[in-house]
Amino acid sequence: MSTTQPLVLAAELAAAWSDIQAYHQDLPDLASPEALIGESSSACGTRLGFERLLHEAAHGLAAARDIRDTSRAGRYHNRRFLMLASELGLAHPVEPHASSGFSQVTMLKETQERYAETIERLDRALGAHQEAVAGEGTNRAFRGPAARHGSSGGGVRVKAVCGCGRNVRVVPSVLAQASIVCGACQQPFKIA
Repeated sequence: MSTTQPLVLAAELAAAWSDIQAYHQDLPDLASPEALIGESSSACGTRLGFERLLHEAAHGLAAARDIRDTSRAGRYHNRRFLMLASELGLAHPVEPHASSGFSQVTMLKETQERYAETIERLDRALGAHQEAVAGEGTNRAFRGPAARHGSSGGGVRVKAVCGCGRNVRVVPSVLAQASIVCGACQQPFKIA
């Protein structure tokens, strides 16, 4: 796979995030778009795309506003998540799922229209990335770690720390694909 493919996709993810920020000024910056390329969570959806980015933006708004939007180690999405998802133009099921709550949100038609150009740009970048991954000769498509490791959400996560002491939980194979850089100190996260 071309080493530029993840960089191009990460740049498109960052640009799409900026487009969302244009409508939601309190949405924090996306610290590491590269993490979205290789990481997925079964509760947040395993398919990377604009709808998933909006889902993650709801979590970003929750963090910025100091709102606890999930429980059960991030798997159960509560009604506070639902409120933020609605603000971002996502529809939700009437009843919560027993284990993931209101995580299964979908884009409203108005949201698709608002971000049509962004969605098209991101879809092109995702398509090119999938072709590059499939072109490695292994005949596999980009599916994220949840698909490789079963439905648990992507294998065992370990603690990774940066230069200023912040930490994230990450699947080691994600760090092997590309560095995840801290938004505060600009240092890469490393497994502790």
